[in-house]
Amino acid sequence: PGRRCTPLSRPLVIRLSFTSCVWGTVSLPLLGLTTCVFISSVFHFEDSTGTHCQVPNYLPSISASISLSPECHIWRFCIGLHSAPRFLVAFTYFKFYKTRFASRFPESSLSCLNLAFSISENFGLLLLTYVSSSETYLVHKEGFVLFIISSLIYMLITCRLWKVIKKYSLSPEDAKSYHWKVRFLLLFISFCAFAVYFYWKHNMYCEPGSYTFFALFEYLVVFSNMAFHLTAVWDFKSREVMVISSSEDKDF
Repeated sequence: PGRRCTPLSRPLVIRLSFTSCVWGTVSLPLLGLTTCVFISSVFHFEDSTGTHCQVPNYLPSISASISLSPECHIWRFCIGLHSAPRFLVAFTYFKFYKTRFASRFPESSLSCLNLAFSISENFGLLLLTYVSSSETYLVHKEGFVLFIISSLIYMLITCRLWKVIKKYSLSPEDAKSYHWKVRFLLLFISFCAFAVYFYWKHNMYCEPGSYTFFALFEYLVVFSNMAFHLTAVWDFKSREVMVISSSEDKDF
């Protein structure tokens, strides 16, 4: 007859502070971007800085940096690895907002929109990552536009929700988080405006250095976006991420 064996081992539990999770999630694209820009600037300078204007430029744009090899593989690895935790953070915020604003209007509806644009931002980033400008430019461009617009709307809604949270909260962490969110939002908008201006100026007048300033402000747009997402370390300072694997009994 068969006998039943009960495993002696305990369920595997992986505990990770939410702060560490957020830092790791933001560090991956930061490391990937800086590595790609460095490699492009040092080893592929002509290919990454050349444009149709054929004027001197000194910095590669992000699209140019992540379209070359091995840069594209580094960037895709970092973004692919960070995308799952990004979705986790998005749904954590959604649950947090729905708890806070269960019976409030319009905050309850804004919580749903916030989740939608957070997911849309991540999908836009994945699209521009895995379809490079050298492969299908229009699709890459649409991914970039989706990323920027979704990021902007997500930040605006987030600041609106945290303005209400700060108003009724006694926690200094909530006030700090709100104020830094607003600062990073304003920086994001300012850097976007400068990037658009220098991109237009480069294409309209082909002035030397205009594309370099566009690339610089493009970096700052991405850095301000990363910094905005990093404020989650104040929002979920005491939270933990747990992965539990429970073993089931086996029959022999």
